[in-house]
Amino acid sequence: MVNVLVIGSGGREHALSWKLSQSSKVDTVFTAPGNGGTKNNVSIPVDDLDGLADFAEKNNCFTVVGPEAPLAAGIVDKFNEKNLKVFGPSKNAAQLESSKIWAKNFMKRNDVPTARFEIFDDAKKAQDYVKSLDYNVVVKADGLAAGKGVIVCNSSDEAISAIQTILIKKTFGDAGNRIIIEERIDGIEASYIALSDGNIAIPMASSQDHKRIFDDDKGPNTGGMGAYSPTPIIDDSLAKKIQEKIIDKTIQSMKNEGIVFKGFLYAGIMLKDGEPYVLEYNVRMGDPECQPITMRMDFDLYDYFVASATGELSSMPPISWKNQYAVCVVLTSQGYPESYPKNEEITGFDSIPDGAYVFHAGTKNVDGKIFSNGGRVLGVTALGDSLESAIANAYNASDMISWPHKFCRKDIGKKGLDYF
Repeated sequence: MVNVLVIGSGGREHALSWKLSQSSKVDTVFTAPGNGGTKNNVSIPVDDLDGLADFAEKNNCFTVVGPEAPLAAGIVDKFNEKNLKVFGPSKNAAQLESSKIWAKNFMKRNDVPTARFEIFDDAKKAQDYVKSLDYNVVVKADGLAAGKGVIVCNSSDEAISAIQTILIKKTFGDAGNRIIIEERIDGIEASYIALSDGNIAIPMASSQDHKRIFDDDKGPNTGGMGAYSPTPIIDDSLAKKIQEKIIDKTIQSMKNEGIVFKGFLYAGIMLKDGEPYVLEYNVRMGDPECQPITMRMDFDLYDYFVASATGELSSMPPISWKNQYAVCVVLTSQGYPESYPKNEEITGFDSIPDGAYVFHAGTKNVDGKIFSNGGRVLGVTALGDSLESAIANAYNASDMISWPHKFCRKDIGKKGLDYF
């Protein structure tokens, strides 16, 4: 038997820990640093790469890296140097997420479909550029900004304001030393996530995230307010097109450039006139997409993580999924993604019905009681035989949970109902 160390503290890591703990081959699942809902928490922060490696070595752990920051910092390279078994991409491979500029240039030179773009580090030149355009743009900080460094603009005035926010006010710190200004493609957004061993990539179930804070996709971007799986927006023929034109091409192009990509490759896709375009890459499972996807998994995730790390995915049997829908409703602290209160006691966990599960994110456990400890607090996730019933089940379970400044969107999954 082997132990597993899951690195991270969000809803994604709780979902991965929960699923991995169901493997017959796994003894104990540790989570570092974890949250109020994860078990066997280890108080080592995600940026203490040496401390995490030492723990994994002493406790015979196969390590799964959840968030992007330690991947960008080279945690996989460090573990490999010490001959420790680890799941996730190398520092070089993680550039697909850690530098949006690197990723856009990679897509351009390898003919991966994406919006046209220009790169700036000078605010005046950037502002002059947007004034010259006859289309709307999206302004993006180059580096990691916890999912918030993207500003979608409806006018040149908004674009100028976004440039000032990132390049002059430094709202995202050094992540905003350089920016991308790209054409805004208006269409339907979906998430496409695949598991790669550097040679092949196996698609995960399709999903759709809801990035804006308010209903009907209004308000600022967040880390994600909810997700559902599968999404009817991606049918079989579109999935085949995304897999071949984007996922397989990315994995092979990385390999051709001397970079072996192992781990989750996430493509944020915009669909326009039946054609997929890459909005951004992530080099890890999406959050909150991870929660509904793991709820639907009908296979041993641990086996596939090992096969990814060892380059043996092609020898694995096909993966299977529960023939159900899953919906995750993210419960946040009111005020997120700006300032919000913390340390409020959360109640109602005992009332969650069967078929639903509460994945913790921004929580802490104090003497057996759960308190809010972040912006995105919980991801209430439920299965259903139809998308409609999964939505109803997720909101029914969400209604059982309460704390003073609880907030959630009321329309998670509803954009998928238009397809039935």
